[in-house]
Amino acid sequence: MPQKNTSKCARSFATVLYPDDSAPENWLDIISTLKTSVFVSPLHDKDINPTGEPKKPHVHVLLHFEGKKNVEQVRHIVETFGGVGVEVVASLRGYARYLCHLDNPEKAQYDISEVRCFGGANYHSVCSLPTDRFKAIKEMRDFCVENNIYAYCDLFDYAMSEREDWFVILCESGTYVIKEYLKSRQWKKEVENGKS
Repeated sequence: MPQKNTSKCARSFATVLYPDDSAPENWLDIISTLKTSVFVSPLHDKDINPTGEPKKPHVHVLLHFEGKKNVEQVRHIVETFGGVGVEVVASLRGYARYLCHLDNPEKAQYDISEVRCFGGANYHSVCSLPTDRFKAIKEMRDFCVENNIYAYCDLFDYAMSEREDWFVILCESGTYVIKEYLKSRQWKKEVENGKS
């Protein structure tokens, strides 16, 4: 019995979509009905070709299935929303981070808050690295100093409305460090003012 070729089977795939060209007008609606985890990058409208010309505006679409699919199965799905090509993704986290060029500082940077998530996909939990957490906590600390913030609720409210990346870190694991920092900051202020 011949063995089935599974070399092109995977759980994660990517495609590129040109909203002003190859995609139907309702491409996001189509993606929302797929019943699988999907990330859609922000519009890449600042990318530059190696020759110096701007690239055609596009989005990257990352699909992640619970079970393995082959390229042909995924190609049929991708064609429904106007994706061009199908690429097997070796690292879900690596490609998720690529959606905003997080590890490519030489490329145009895109806002992670603009990544669209479908099918229960959670962008922050997929692409977060410990170094991201440390960087965000440092940014929060600097923000508190620059804006004279002593109350955790002020930082929390700001993060919830303005910085989703900070908000996620505060909710998942960063609250203790920040609360202790703000508490000691308040204590230090009181000591310096002779109130302790």
